[in-house]
Amino acid sequence: MQRYVLTGAPGAGKTAILRTLELAGHAVVEEAATDVIARAHAEGCMLPEDCEEFLSAITALQVSRRLRHGRDAGPVFFDRSEVCTLALARFLRRPVPAALAAELEHVRDYYEPAAFIVRGQGFVTPTAVRRISVADAVAFERIHEQAYRELGFELVEVPPAPLRERAATILAAVRGPDLSQ
Repeated sequence: MQRYVLTGAPGAGKTAILRTLELAGHAVVEEAATDVIARAHAEGCMLPEDCEEFLSAITALQVSRRLRHGRDAGPVFFDRSEVCTLALARFLRRPVPAALAAELEHVRDYYEPAAFIVRGQGFVTPTAVRRISVADAVAFERIHEQAYRELGFELVEVPPAPLRERAATILAAVRGPDLSQ
């Protein structure tokens, strides 16, 4: 089974690309951090990143979602991976929880060796969950890039472009060169 990760800074357009891939009939897996943050907000915790369990909760949800999609036919596209949680720990200057460290030992066994780095578009639209400046998003993108490379992933660039072009860039890379022409 092919599992491809879309990574990059918050607000870069990963989720919009994921929706486009889903509408085209591809299997997709939602980002875990957004749901963990939204749940914390619903429970009255407005700064979940300050909670000791934050990174572990994200890791647990990521693993659960990955396991649910272990038998899907065709490529599956993931909005982030455990490597992104490592990048988040570094960005927040927090220690890596044991559960995350254990997952990182085998992360290359779970996903394709090429991850798609969705480049920022020069702006970030704030939401209840996404509260990051453009400058911090740029710094966070670099941390993601470094984490993926350290763990041996090849990064495939998805530059700023109209949404359909970005999705097409990903699908062309997954399908490989068309040798029939």
